[in-house]
Amino acid sequence: MLESSELYHRVRPLYDAYADCIDEERYDEWPEFFEDVCFYQITTREAYRASMPIGIIQCNSKGMLIDRINSMRKANIFEPQRYRHLLGALHVESADDGTIHARMGFAVVRILESGDSMLFLSGIWRDEIVETAEGLRFRKKLTVLDSSRVDTLIVVPV
Repeated sequence: MLESSELYHRVRPLYDAYADCIDEERYDEWPEFFEDVCFYQITTREAYRASMPIGIIQCNSKGMLIDRINSMRKANIFEPQRYRHLLGALHVESADDGTIHARMGFAVVRILESGDSMLFLSGIWRDEIVETAEGLRFRKKLTVLDSSRVDTLIVVPV
């Protein structure tokens, strides 16, 4: 089992790279942060606390994540926008089976084509991370939003 300081310094770059990938619009790279068999969900704080199984968005494999990006690029119609993630404190611990459990608060500023910026989302990521031949990857990424109100369709990954 890794000491918490060593674990923190291995996991923090994963989160930084994850947010940077989205913020810099390298969406085709986004699925590579996940294992082939993975779980990605966006839900609300109320739904999470009530243990409701279905979220706003849910994907159960890297293939579904790739489909999400393809749909965003080719099928969805939405106002051009981009995100800027503001990351909070990282809390990380290791489980006996080698899985790393981590959580990190975040805020997302949405920047519209007009130049207008607004706080779009805030919440916490609750994740399971595993070591793979390619490095650390998310096995499970649960995005728990602080608010149940989302003012537009969530198109870009969070």
